[in-house]
Amino acid sequence: MRNLELAEIFDRIADMLEIKGENPFKVRAYRKVVLTLESLPEDIERIYERGRLKNIPGVGEGSAKKIEELLKTGKLAYYEELKESLPEGLVEMLSVPDVGPKTAQLLYKKLGIESIDEMEKAAKGGKIKGLEGMGEKTEENILRGVELLRRRTGRMLLGTAYQMSQSIIERLTTMDEVELISPAGSLRRMKETVGDIDILITSKKPKPVMDIFVNLPEVTQVLAHGDTKSSVIMENRVQVDVRVVESGSFGAALQYFTGSKQHNIKIREIAGKNGLKVNEYGVFRGKKKIAGKEEEEVYLSIGLSHIPPELREDRGEVESALKGKLPELVELSDIKGDMHVHSSWSDGVDTIPELAESAKKLGYGYIAICDHSASLKVAGGLSRERRLKQIAEIKKLNKKMADFRILAGGEIDIRTDGTLDCEEEVLKKLDIVVAAIHTGFKQDIETMTSRIIKAMRNKFVNVIAHPTGRLIQTRDPYQVDMQKVFTEAKRTNTFLELNSFPDRLDLNDINCREAKAHGIKIALGTDCHNRMQMEVMRYGVGTARRGWLEKKDVINCLELDDLLKLLAKKRK
Repeated sequence: MRNLELAEIFDRIADMLEIKGENPFKVRAYRKVVLTLESLPEDIERIYERGRLKNIPGVGEGSAKKIEELLKTGKLAYYEELKESLPEGLVEMLSVPDVGPKTAQLLYKKLGIESIDEMEKAAKGGKIKGLEGMGEKTEENILRGVELLRRRTGRMLLGTAYQMSQSIIERLTTMDEVELISPAGSLRRMKETVGDIDILITSKKPKPVMDIFVNLPEVTQVLAHGDTKSSVIMENRVQVDVRVVESGSFGAALQYFTGSKQHNIKIREIAGKNGLKVNEYGVFRGKKKIAGKEEEEVYLSIGLSHIPPELREDRGEVESALKGKLPELVELSDIKGDMHVHSSWSDGVDTIPELAESAKKLGYGYIAICDHSASLKVAGGLSRERRLKQIAEIKKLNKKMADFRILAGGEIDIRTDGTLDCEEEVLKKLDIVVAAIHTGFKQDIETMTSRIIKAMRNKFVNVIAHPTGRLIQTRDPYQVDMQKVFTEAKRTNTFLELNSFPDRLDLNDINCREAKAHGIKIALGTDCHNRMQMEVMRYGVGTARRGWLEKKDVINCLELDDLLKLLAKKRK
């Protein structure tokens, strides 16, 4: 049983407890376990075998016992009891955006609705708007949510796909028969959602490799089992294909199967103009193979510099490569610190010293502690007094640290009128202010845009967090005129966040490139709520690369002194 399967069970438990009206702190504890399991860099079974379950951040004694029961028996009695106490479809209704536990419970009690289909039918028939606290807008939101849910079917978040592929690759890499191995497809291009997972390998003895692959414990169905290609369905209904190619064709196959389709069409067109043919086996002049072992030589052989996988979307990358003007994309190794971290002072799991130690292990020189402001009570937002205490605590910790700096920051709510949920006398004591919208998502475009612009005009606001408010596959972006936001960000010297958490990746790649064109710098933050989630920085970097961002475009590629000068510049 793998990390994601356990996470899904704990998520369902939290959903059912919410429907039953249980203590919100109990529900929140289960949600934290979900986040932890989803971001674990190691297989939960291996952690259990070493007797280290209780060392996982956010996993207490009770949760550890439940995980142990699941790993030992494949079942959890508490989970089964909860399922029996509620109609099965009632929990499924919570997967629809804008449908919370109270709504699901009310629809069940008043209309007997216990499935998504029944809820959709009732909304279309106008039967919901008559219920207490619900109107036509509620029905519109439900129908839009059902449509959004159906749109995301068959695709998974980048973080989920990456973890799955890495788990498979790590196990296959231990085999002597595997020579080269790499993910391909949209995963290698770091797209925010991924359909199927493609893995390429070279091997002189592929049969044992394929035998191990199709018999992995998380495989639920074998679609094909051959020596050169095998396909399976995993426990979360994801298809994974493993292909074996000749070592002399590995580069060509990697280029071909990475895609995208439109990018590959452009490559073949250019090759054709030069009297060459490009396919998954290599680059050919007539019948003579002139390249194919290395991916770089595929591009060089047709007169192009190597195009990084993240750029291969036919958005001008081929034309830039022809002119030798591709950007030097930012690398994960360029990141000097994390600009958005939550601690146990608000809704995080770990203490500030624990977060600092984890950041140092990643090679960082600094992190910004950005706990929530007071109005976000559900996230344990900090009052004025607690914020000042935290600032004092961070100052004490910094005196004990060598070659590392904890920035005293805050994720401060932008109220519906554009004012900030924090007094100015407190804001000026912070090293970095990250302003964010967490309420009023349905305001019209003019109101939302002016709200963000007003926040940017505050001289203490350094960064606008997750600027479009989207949650991939769950919540559409709110209405905002990004061109006006870009213009004002440049004028006020405000940075925009690229939130690296896999369900946000906000700004997206398109907006990152547009921000770069406006001369706006980007702040990369994980928005992590436990120290292991700092690893999600790789997804933010992947999105930044898809947005053509270079080291010079990202503020946390700066050394500490240069960063502090940049942050202070706006206040002058």
